[in-house]
Amino acid sequence: QEQLVESGGGLVQAGGSLRLSCAASGRTFSSYAMGWFRQAPGKEREFVAVISWSGGSTYYADSVKGRFTISRDNAKNTVYLQMNSLKPEDTAVYYCAAARGLYFEVYEYDYWGQGTQVTVSS
Repeated sequence: QEQLVESGGGLVQAGGSLRLSCAASGRTFSSYAMGWFRQAPGKEREFVAVISWSGGSTYYADSVKGRFTISRDNAKNTVYLQMNSLKPEDTAVYYCAAARGLYFEVYEYDYWGQGTQVTVSS
């Protein structure tokens, strides 16, 4: 059973940092692109960042560019999202997901984690 499990969420003050992790199990995702999405209350799930299977290519939503960094360690079957200079508008449930390519839409992803809550206070 393929499984993605996020961790590292929590409550942080504006301007602070958090590092999210997504551990994969049940299969190797080293050949998959891995993405991070987020969903705030009352809003649709939105793309945050994606990294290619090799880690050589990354893309970010304009809203997080320059503040967030996505990375991966295929030996550990884990992908990370380093979030710096956090803002209250970053508050959301953050999800990791796996896809066959560098995609930006929810429907293009095959596997999803259960999500981890990130709350940024002002």
